[in-house]
Amino acid sequence: MADASLPSSRPGEAPSAREMLGWVARGEVALALGVVGIVVLLILPIPAFLLDLLLSISITSAVLILMTSLLIKKPLEFTGFPMVLLVTTLYRLALGIASTRLILGHGHEGVHGAGHIIESFGRLMMGGNYVIGIIVFAILVIVNFVVITKGSGRIAEVAARFTLDSMPGKQMAIDADLSAGLIDETTAKQRRKDLEQESTFFGAMDGASKFVRGDAVAGLIIVAINIIGGILIGVLQHHVPIATAASTYTIMTIGDGLVSQIPALIISIAAGFLVSKSGVEGSADKALVTQLAMNPVALGMVAAAAGVIAVVPGMPIIPFAAISLGAGTLAWRRSQKSKEPPPVEMKPAEAAPADEPITQTLAIDEIKIELGYGLLGLINDLEGRRLTDQIKALRKTLAADYGFVMPSVRILDNMRLPSQGYCIRIKEMEAGAGEVRLGHMMAMDPRGGQVDLPGEHVKEPAFGLPATWVDENLREEATFRGYTIVDPATVLTTHLTEILKENMPDLLSYAEVQKLLKDLPAEQKKLVDDLVPAVVTATTIQRVLQSLLRERVSIRDLPAILEGIGEAAPHTTSVTMLVEQVRARLARQLSFAYRGDDGALPIVTLTPEWENAFADSLVGQGDDKQLALAPSRLQDFVRGIREVFERAALSGDSPVLLTSPTIRPYVRSIIERFRGQTPVMSQNEVHPRAKLKTVGQI
Repeated sequence: MADASLPSSRPGEAPSAREMLGWVARGEVALALGVVGIVVLLILPIPAFLLDLLLSISITSAVLILMTSLLIKKPLEFTGFPMVLLVTTLYRLALGIASTRLILGHGHEGVHGAGHIIESFGRLMMGGNYVIGIIVFAILVIVNFVVITKGSGRIAEVAARFTLDSMPGKQMAIDADLSAGLIDETTAKQRRKDLEQESTFFGAMDGASKFVRGDAVAGLIIVAINIIGGILIGVLQHHVPIATAASTYTIMTIGDGLVSQIPALIISIAAGFLVSKSGVEGSADKALVTQLAMNPVALGMVAAAAGVIAVVPGMPIIPFAAISLGAGTLAWRRSQKSKEPPPVEMKPAEAAPADEPITQTLAIDEIKIELGYGLLGLINDLEGRRLTDQIKALRKTLAADYGFVMPSVRILDNMRLPSQGYCIRIKEMEAGAGEVRLGHMMAMDPRGGQVDLPGEHVKEPAFGLPATWVDENLREEATFRGYTIVDPATVLTTHLTEILKENMPDLLSYAEVQKLLKDLPAEQKKLVDDLVPAVVTATTIQRVLQSLLRERVSIRDLPAILEGIGEAAPHTTSVTMLVEQVRARLARQLSFAYRGDDGALPIVTLTPEWENAFADSLVGQGDDKQLALAPSRLQDFVRGIREVFERAALSGDSPVLLTSPTIRPYVRSIIERFRGQTPVMSQNEVHPRAKLKTVGQI
């Protein structure tokens, strides 16, 4: 079957010219033909007029590469530069060999023997004196080889090394933003891809710079061969006078060298611009103007220095006076512009607000963040929009993870707080507080150790880990050392995240439950109508959902939860028993949520002795059972839990405690007092297809 993207000819016939043009139009075929053409240049001789055409392509393509490097906004927009550098270097070497063949073969015919471009460049540079031409050519090669290529190669080498060293920290920062809900999975993948491209690009640039250095060395060797070999061939084989041979072959050789080295110099400059643009946003002209010509003090000093030099005896007055006048005028304009007040957005006149009713004072804010006056910048400028964006993304993430939308967060100032302090309140009660440092970054060691950088050593407010507030100038060094870097807004948002997770049951109000039931899909509404209020009340459903959230179980699969309640409600009115029935319904979800990186569910089991001890300690009848375990036995149990789970944590596991269905709620009531994050599952909650991995036993 013929490829639909290519014109097909009839079997047995040669491709037509139209079909050949269609193939060439494809990029990969054109590139392949170009590389093959370069190889052909290395082997076969070409006429002088064709060499002129190919040399003109070499010069103009170098200008195109330079302009592209100047106008791109960041280096990763030109990731193909190392390959372009290789192809253009090989192309120039092939042209050098082709021109050498013409110079040595037709040099006795005159300076036009190697083409008009080489002749023109040679005469222009020589100016009637080939010694001057040789010296200028040597200077160009030295500038390209020693200054530009060596400098850009060193920049690429250092950039590649630092990029590779800082990659783990940047990866952790991406994962932290993803976990905090600041970015989605698609954005995280794109950032990881950009990070990989950045390290690959600078590594490739480090190696590609060696091509230009080799090209410069090859250019010097070719020049020496052309001059010496050309004079010998012209004098010995074609009996040209030695003075004429020296002049002719030198003009052609210098012209050939210039035609080769000028594109090489242009591409080297482009490589220098490309690798030195890391960390600078925008095209080169905007970056330079923004950073050099925006400071009126610096421009004023330039104007003063130029004016002083202009009046020094013997110095030319006109150029320095012109520079002084121009810099002074620009400095005055910049200073005047900086004094102008920022534009104020005019708003239409608003009616006077009506008096707030007294009953409004009875309203309670579900979630509130109070900021000290030093943190008002978080809500008044760009950082403030970033803080509110983070909170908005956090609410969206928690809704996706746990199944209901958190109430809106109110942000206001509190002059009684420390200058850079904040307080998080849940239903007007303080749930957490801390301090952040604007203009600084929080650095944390992923291994849990203290950060070895100058700064203010503190405890991270959300988890109590050792952390250090470091100056923003130390960001690169901290990243290089593998520390996790977090900005002040993210520190506050992370603390808010943990507080919201701890208080989810209290935030799931009766009104929120009614909203969840109302927003169910139409096909699930019949289930709600059958349950409420005939079988259970909405309050009972609220208490079941709150119990699930207390153990951080997502209630997003609300239809399955309602089905579980509907099955158990006719037989019991105990919320505890309803929760256990619902958890059994959610076995697939629970087994998936707690599985490890290897796909297995890590578990810690109870010995038969402990199972029997808990079962025998249950007192009461029916749904009113309570646990009555001796305090000494309770202490032994707590001690065993801590030892086993600490050993599992050192091994990198986060296991669940597996118990029998009868005692699970009572074991959980004990563990939540000292290890609230530890999940407790019953054997009924393990999905049949879940792979189990036992990591310990109590």
